[in-house]
Order: sequence, then C-alpha cells, then structure tokens
Amino acid sequence: MRTRVLVPALFLISAASAEPAERARLELSRAPRPPVIDGVLDDEAWQSPPLALSDWITYNPLNGEKLPQRTEVHATYDDRYIYFAFHCLDPEPDKVRSTMSRRDQMWNDDWVGLSLDSVGNGQSSYDMFINPAGVQGDILTTPSAGENTAPDWVWDSAGRRTDQGYDVEMRLPLTSVRFVSGAEVRMGVLFWRRVSRLFIQRHAMMVLHDVRRPLTLEVIPSVTYSRRETRATPAAFGPADSRPDAGLSVKYGVTSSATVEGTVNPDFSQVESDAFQVEVNQRYPLFFSEKRPFFMEGMGTFELAGVGGDAVMRTAVNTRNIVDPLWGAKTTGTAGRLGFAFLAAGDEASGHQLEGEPNPFLGERKDFYVGRTQLSLGRSNYLGAILTDTEFAHGHNRVAGTDVSLKFGNHFTSATFLASGTRSADGQESTNGLGGQAFYAFETKRLVFVTQMEHYDPGFKMDTAFMNQVGITQGWSFLAPSFYPSASKFSWLKRIVPFVFARYGKDRIQHGDPWIVVPGVRMHFTRQGFFRVDTIFGEEPWVGQTFRTSQTRVMGGAQFTRWLNVFVNTSFGRSIFYDPVSPYLGRSRSYSADVSLQPSARFNQSVSYN
Repeated sequence: MRTRVLVPALFLISAASAEPAERARLELSRAPRPPVIDGVLDDEAWQSPPLALSDWITYNPLNGEKLPQRTEVHATYDDRYIYFAFHCLDPEPDKVRSTMSRRDQMWNDDWVGLSLDSVGNGQSSYDMFINPAGVQGDILTTPSAGENTAPDWVWDSAGRRTDQGYDVEMRLPLTSVRFVSGAEVRMGVLFWRRVSRLFIQRHAMMVLHDVRRPLTLEVIPSVTYSRRETRATPAAFGPADSRPDAGLSVKYGVTSSATVEGTVNPDFSQVESDAFQVEVNQRYPLFFSEKRPFFMEGMGTFELAGVGGDAVMRTAVNTRNIVDPLWGAKTTGTAGRLGFAFLAAGDEASGHQLEGEPNPFLGERKDFYVGRTQLSLGRSNYLGAILTDTEFAHGHNRVAGTDVSLKFGNHFTSATFLASGTRSADGQESTNGLGGQAFYAFETKRLVFVTQMEHYDPGFKMDTAFMNQVGITQGWSFLAPSFYPSASKFSWLKRIVPFVFARYGKDRIQHGDPWIVVPGVRMHFTRQGFFRVDTIFGEEPWVGQTFRTSQTRVMGGAQFTRWLNVFVNTSFGRSIFYDPVSPYLGRSRSYSADVSLQPSARFNQSVSYN
C-alpha cells in the first residue's frame, strides 16, 4: 500500500472556493520599471496597494479558520516576466523557520507561493514556493498525474527575514510557462502560505493585458571525451579505450502555448543522480523519477487518470524506459480546449551486448512513439486519448486507450480503458490484452472516502508504462473521518483521523486471492507534531503458496523548538522473503530516525539512522 503523507502543519489558502463564479478578478498593472529581485520590497512596482484578496483561510490540518498571520500580495508584469512580492507578517517573527537548503528541500520551513494555472483552463498548474531565505520549491500539478516535484523550470526568487516576519520576491519568465497570448490573458492563481505551525490559501483569477510570448529558442550543444584504461598487470595498465562524443538539443516555442523539441545523441551526464532506495527483497520493481530535462517538459500531459498511489499502474509513460536515446523529438502544448503531446525516441540500450548470453538483437534500436490528447470539459475535467507504439527487431507493442476525469463539488471520479497488442522481438509470438480502472473519491472537512477497481489481463503489456503486475483484478477502499477536538480544552491536539484501508483481488499469475486490511489512526498536534499507528494484515500468494502476513507500523515527529525537528519510524511483523524458488514467511523489523538541527538560518544539519 502506498500512502501519501501530509506534513502536519496548518496551511492558509487565499480562497474560499474553487468555483469560477466565486473567484476574485485581479486586474494587474504593467510595471513602471522591472523590480530588483533581492527580497527588499522598496521597488516602485510594490508601492501601490496590495492585491484585493479576501481573508486567507486555513486548509490543513484545520480547515476554514482565520488566523492572525497576515499576508499582503503584490503582482505586476512586463513583456518578459510576471513579478510577485509577498509581505508575510507574523505576530511571533522569532518563530519563523527558514533554512539554506537545496531546491525542493524546504517543505518543513515557513514558505509562501502560488499555483499558476497559466492557460486558465483548470487542467494544470505551475506551483512555486519560496522560503524566507529565498530557497525554491516547485511542483507541476495535473488532474491525471497529481503533484510532481521532478520538473524544475527557470524562475528567480529572493527572500529575507524582517522584524515583522519576512518578505519574498519572485520573477517568472513568460518563456517558462504556457499561456494563451492576446489582448487579455487570463490565468488562475492560488496563493499559499505555510506557517510552520499553520497553512493558509487564497484563490483568484489574474488578468494581464497585451501580453505576447517572447521568443523561446534554446540550443544546447554538448561535447564529451572519455578515456578508460583497465589494469592489465599489477604494474601496468592495458591499452586505453578513448571515446569522443558530441550531441545537440534544440527547443523552440512555436506559440505561447506550444513547444517543439529535438535532440540527437543527448548528453545527460549533468543530471542529478537518483535518490537511494533499498533494493533487497522487493517483489515489485523500484520506481525512479525522470530527471533528464528533455523528457521532463510537459510530462504531466502524457499521464492517464487513476494511476499512481495504490494503483497497479504507477505511470503510463515512464520515460526512464528509454535508457540510452540516440535521438528524440517531442511537442507539447494546448490549442483552445485541446491539450496535446507527442514523443518519439530511438533507444540503443536493447541492442547493447551485456555480460552473459549473446544478444540475438545486437545493434538493433528500439523506437518509442507516444501520442496523447486531452479535451477540457471544464475546470479539472477532461476526456483524453492515448496511443503508444514501440518497435524492436521483428516485434512491436501497441496500445490504444481513453480516459475521463470528472469533478463535481466534493465528488471526483475517473475511468481508463486500454487495449494492447504485442508481438515478440523474434516475431514468433503474439498476445493481446485489455486493462483499465474506475476511481471514485469523496472529500469534505469531516470525511474522506476513496475507492478504485482495476483489471489487467495476463496478456496485457504496455512498454511505455511502469506497472507492478498484470493478470490481476482487484479493488480497494479507504475511509477516514476527521475529528477536531475543542481548542479551549485540548489546545495541543488539532485533529484525530481514524482510518481503514482494505483491498481484495484475484491474481491470475500467482493463482491466489490477495487481500489486506489496514486499520489505524493519525493524530495532529501543535509544533507540526503528528503520531500515526496502523496494522497491516492479509494474505498474499507467491510461487504456489499463500502466506499470511502482518505488520505494525508506528511513526511520529514534531518541531520541538525552532532549531530541533525529530522524526521516528518503526515497523515489525511477519513478511515474505520473495525467493523465486524457496520463499518463506519470516519476522521483519525496521527502524529509522531523523534529527534536524538548525541553530541558525544558514546552518542546518540532519542526522539519519536507518
């Protein structure tokens, strides 16, 4: 079971409703001159009154409350950028938390930011956040894929602490986002502020006038040279193996809402390495997020509804399957209500000779083709279609499908249908299969209910996807009511959430009926504190046997002082050792702890034990 963990802080959102009719309309004025992004709000652009936003309200873990932390927002623009300034007041400025950390690693701090629906159709948003030290975090959000922290686009920010709280400035190039240019450009915006002990938000429609996208043209050549020598004797190396290489990547903005990219022999040596994951005794393959810039642009458009989380399919287009691309081409964008994306690439990895048996397809290239469209049916609603094709030697894998995602008030539902046809690389075998899912969620302040049904035939295959298994039919449900104790009686306890997760299925590959039930409770406290305990028990078929498993998990953490944050996690029970020949049920234990020390804003030390 995959569990999405929410940081137990209180968020304030500057919005009372997401319905278009209730969203404030913000008419932005052009900047008299570009503000300097230094965290000091003394520029001429910020001397006019702040945006007319209504009260900011809490979002998590408390919902709908007003708090004393005030936030003033300024916004302006010119022909190249959109600018934002945030004046964040705090009656206890000494409790503002800020660290000098890497990008996307500042979520436990105080921060402020926004979600920008730059196209204005409610289908995706660029989410940008800045802590008081100016450190950035960004997320790309789409209705099908949800939140994705992997993409990093170009924007500038600066922040500074003040005796009233902190101030933040940000500058967003118009070339970094898609929008519909014209005499009146409408963008949805959702402002966020996280007080490390609170969480607030506010929603509005932002209007800019006479905005045209600047020329977007990026040309990135690469030249590499490698030299490898292997020690032949204790005293000498053998002949050197030298390899010069060159490549080129080009990106061009056709319109303000569509881009075209191409690459030949790309160099990804500068890409950040993958985060460490435990690879011992895993039944399913480990998922690693895409980090190569060429594949990250517009990646949310390729996603299908109902994937990720506890679903069998983690992602429909996992570009990490394209291991060693010789060439690639891609276009993504929007045209009115229609969003579109196309990706093609030639991968040389499948034709490499590895250790072991000779590769019968040595020198062959595997070609990937993916086409995706989404028709907007209103805010957060769409009807989509996908076509994928991989060609290798004498074989292929072709998949066609459609998906729909609908949201009505507190109700959210989606469905996906896929059909595949596959021929083996030697051309001797052919298989076909069907797959799909149906999803429903209901969420209010007091209750969350989520359920999903999935089915994938044994013959279903999708080379572009990351899937845990096929030959499975299963359904799962999650129920979590929320209780809010009286603040006057229990000021230290903010929220109590008992929950239960249950899943039952039929595994046609392992020939059994797997099921699990997970009851538990989560409590939210002051100082970002939380405590969670649950027990997992069920049955799982594996290699002709059915094992009865059980696991108890306990975790908790808190920001005990401004400079000390502690998180602990432990689990124990009976788990399967996934040996393909002689599996067995044994005892398992795990312990982990993380202590973060931050005596000053510029010094932060974390000590972890696993």
